[in-house]
Amino acid sequence: MGVLRIGIVLLLGLGACDKQGSDPAGDGADAATGDTSPGLDAGDDAEVPDADGGQPDVPGADSGDADGGPTCIFDCEGFERACGDQCPVLSEFAIVVPSAGLPAQAPTQNANNNLDVVWHQGRVFLAFRTAPYHFADEDATLHVVSSEDQTRWRYEGSFHVASDLREPRFLSWDGRLWLYFAVLGTNPVRFEPQGMMVAEWTGTAQWTEPAWFHGEGFIPWRAKVIQGVPYLIAYVGGESIYELENPDPIRVSWLTTQNGVEWVPVVPDAPEVLVGGSSETAFELLDDGSLIAVSRNEAGDPETGWGSKICRADPDALAAWRCASDPRKYDSPLMFRQGDKVYLVARRNVTPSGNYDLGGDELEPQERTRRNLLDYSSKPKRCALWEVDPDAQSVTFLLDLPSRGDTCFPGIVRRDETTVTLYNYTSAIDGLDVSWLGGQGGHTYIYRVDVHFP
Repeated sequence: MGVLRIGIVLLLGLGACDKQGSDPAGDGADAATGDTSPGLDAGDDAEVPDADGGQPDVPGADSGDADGGPTCIFDCEGFERACGDQCPVLSEFAIVVPSAGLPAQAPTQNANNNLDVVWHQGRVFLAFRTAPYHFADEDATLHVVSSEDQTRWRYEGSFHVASDLREPRFLSWDGRLWLYFAVLGTNPVRFEPQGMMVAEWTGTAQWTEPAWFHGEGFIPWRAKVIQGVPYLIAYVGGESIYELENPDPIRVSWLTTQNGVEWVPVVPDAPEVLVGGSSETAFELLDDGSLIAVSRNEAGDPETGWGSKICRADPDALAAWRCASDPRKYDSPLMFRQGDKVYLVARRNVTPSGNYDLGGDELEPQERTRRNLLDYSSKPKRCALWEVDPDAQSVTFLLDLPSRGDTCFPGIVRRDETTVTLYNYTSAIDGLDVSWLGGQGGHTYIYRVDVHFP
């Protein structure tokens, strides 16, 4: 019995949700289009209706003030702050999904998780996955909405296929906006990447027909623009993470584009920057042109261990990544710069050591991976802010964001020179501090919180 199958059995034992999910928005609409091929359902009316539904009663949450600054510090009771008085200041968080500000054309289900946000033409665009639960399901839908104030949202479209959809990634570049996403299978106990699709936004609730790009089996991880240059991190071989018997290596590519659709290696003739157990990878470029990256090394390998890799590359050799190993696993990594510092937002394992890798050099690699996965899934989680030291190739925990249970798939938009707005999903933060696995069958919502750097 595979790790994920064991996880599902445990999940069902914890009382997973009804597969039909819930309808927190109260509109009763059906997210599915009924189409069996990748497509777009943009609807007829893209304006925000007069919503009279209520926001769920979530302790610690606020309806949000889009025009105000971070006036309130988040109540950190029960959440750790390793940086003490030097911590960035968190505003109260505001629930975005589900909320009264969403249009009726974007109905939500029980699990609202994978997301991305970006500024484009003076509006914040938000893409999010909604599905019956965390795991692969044919009813998974990607909704796209946009807003001027991050409170009232305009409908921009929905993507639905008879298969799972994940990892929505925006690229706003050269006055144009693209959405990339991964298509997977429908088996909840398997990770079955089919490939990546792209659609371009052409106006309110209007998109080009989604099209496959770049190759079979790839997963898009982070798209971003640095000094006018578009970048995309993608990986292939993700099915090997949970294939414990003779898995193929996972290959991470660092790509750029001239047209938003055709992607090529940033460094010609260097199609891969990492090969082995690494998958989800975030990066930043420093002032001297060098690179710093954090890569989740969940599948692991005997040479570099299990957990994560902290990687550097010199300006004149950007495809030659040299990596240090970290036994902690930084799931869903997002990196950004604030002044001369580099920050990471990623999942935190709530144990005394925080480690994913439990050691065990005497074990066969597949047994070590199996033990790590099972232990990690049974522990509570947080979504946390970390600081990355490029010189030491190390990561230091700073503070937890409001988060618990099934949590951490962050997105970021900049508010001003000293403040960013983070979007994230989480189980309810009050009540029992359930394990990561225990939260994956329950309700999750998406919120935003301002992070002000003094």
